[in-house]
Amino acid sequence: MNSSSIFPFSAKLIAELKVRLVKSSQHWLPKLCLCMISLSGVTLQAYASNPSAPSADSSATKVAESKFDMSKVPPVTPMPRPGLFIMPPTSPGYYSLWDMVTGNKREKPPVAPYAPFALLPTSAYDIDFRYLDTPGHEKDIFDPIKRMDLGNDWLLSFGGNFWYRYTHETDSRLNAAGTNNDFHMLRTRFHADLWYKDKVRLFAEGIDARAFGSELPPLVTDRNHADILNLFTDIKLANVNNGPVYVRVGRQELLYGSQRLISTLDWVNTRRTFQGVKAFWRTPGWDIDAFWMRPMVIEKGNVDNWDTNQNFYGLWASHRPKPGHLIDLYYLSLDNNRNVSPTNLSLGNIMQGNSIVHTLGGRLVGNIDSFLYELEGMYQFGQRSNLDISAFAVATGVGYRLPMPMNPQAWIRYDFASGDGKSTDGRSNTFNQLFPFGHYYMGFLDRVGRQNIHDFNAQFTMHPVPWITFISQYHRFYLANNRDYLYNAAGLATLRDITGQSGSHIGDEIDFRANFHVNRHQDVLVGYSKMFSGNFLEKQAPGISPDLFYVQYNIRF
Repeated sequence: MNSSSIFPFSAKLIAELKVRLVKSSQHWLPKLCLCMISLSGVTLQAYASNPSAPSADSSATKVAESKFDMSKVPPVTPMPRPGLFIMPPTSPGYYSLWDMVTGNKREKPPVAPYAPFALLPTSAYDIDFRYLDTPGHEKDIFDPIKRMDLGNDWLLSFGGNFWYRYTHETDSRLNAAGTNNDFHMLRTRFHADLWYKDKVRLFAEGIDARAFGSELPPLVTDRNHADILNLFTDIKLANVNNGPVYVRVGRQELLYGSQRLISTLDWVNTRRTFQGVKAFWRTPGWDIDAFWMRPMVIEKGNVDNWDTNQNFYGLWASHRPKPGHLIDLYYLSLDNNRNVSPTNLSLGNIMQGNSIVHTLGGRLVGNIDSFLYELEGMYQFGQRSNLDISAFAVATGVGYRLPMPMNPQAWIRYDFASGDGKSTDGRSNTFNQLFPFGHYYMGFLDRVGRQNIHDFNAQFTMHPVPWITFISQYHRFYLANNRDYLYNAAGLATLRDITGQSGSHIGDEIDFRANFHVNRHQDVLVGYSKMFSGNFLEKQAPGISPDLFYVQYNIRF
């Protein structure tokens, strides 16, 4: 089934882009915006037209009083705290390299829409520029293309992002010992956002992802030339308890809670996106979402289409009982109709095959003064390859913000996800991590995923100056079940000893990252990761010594 058949608002647009983008990718950005604006003239005509023309003697004051208050647009979903969250510095100082060069020492952090990090999982449509409506705000060169008042209660914004990353890997895919892989990645994103009052929104975002120089075959997500990342419409249904209720239809990113189960996966060159329908309600204390989606599949040379073999639906509620604290409650269901290959079935590798997995979970996260905490539990049930699913995962940690210069903070954590070593008991106990930001939690080498795993880990962060963030992590990985696979960050089974004789200690990983906040638009990220093999890796992949070095430049506008 073609995706455009159930989204009539975008069928013509996608068909047109499918020809133009493939043949002439260098022109896709302006054409996408023009298409969106022209589409809006048809879709929003009913909202923009006035059935009764105003009388000739209407005063300018009356017109001004009738103008809609655009401060309500958009109803931004705040970025939820990740599990390993950092309390940012608040003391006087230089909050960017440009501040230091210009001698602009601030008494407190500046009001800015972008987080001071090169990696930004927040979706472009949830970046909050409403501070521009406040008199006396700090001016910026890109202000003129944000929140442009078109008159008659219309609001238009443009924005985008570009990054470049150089990566050096050794044994990063647990391949032959000593194999290096050096490559470069480029990613360009551009979006247009159009509102009519708070009633209707049209949002379009294109992406062009390229990779070159790789000595190993590139990953599927490394390359995606001139495609669509987001293309949706929001329609306001009602106000309930002073909170708007919307329905969103089309291609869209999803990001919830800790991102352990649902994330945009900003680390990869092509961010993860879905297509479907979502209803959401936003209030100061509650966010409630209900959705039905299908994940998008990258198709080389064509506009990406959705995966007709997967249906993903769920209900997610977030409650903020008081400042600094958050409660998540959720139910998720993934229906996967793909058949397991005979080879994988014979090997016991059934995670990627036919299944319906239901996930119930909850999360508590926050800080009490300088004490930081998080607890998340997830239980799964359903069917997988005619086996009954019973699996669970736990993530827990405590942290402390030390009362010292340079804003030091430390976390101690334990993460667990169940595995399965018995293929004959009629049950499947391996946890399914769904669509995670695993890279953030289970080491930057991406050799370990949240499946069949014990992870004893710690994190230490500091800000030598407010514009530099230094993060170090340590992981000690063990298999939860010696007879189950080692799964990577993508959820793919990689290594296994069916006898369990190779032991459970996978290895120890260290990760170092330094983010340099150049100015409000630019960041540079430098990182190094290294894994030291435990007895399991020494026996299953002898001689390997995985490490990773990368440098990334990111500019947003």
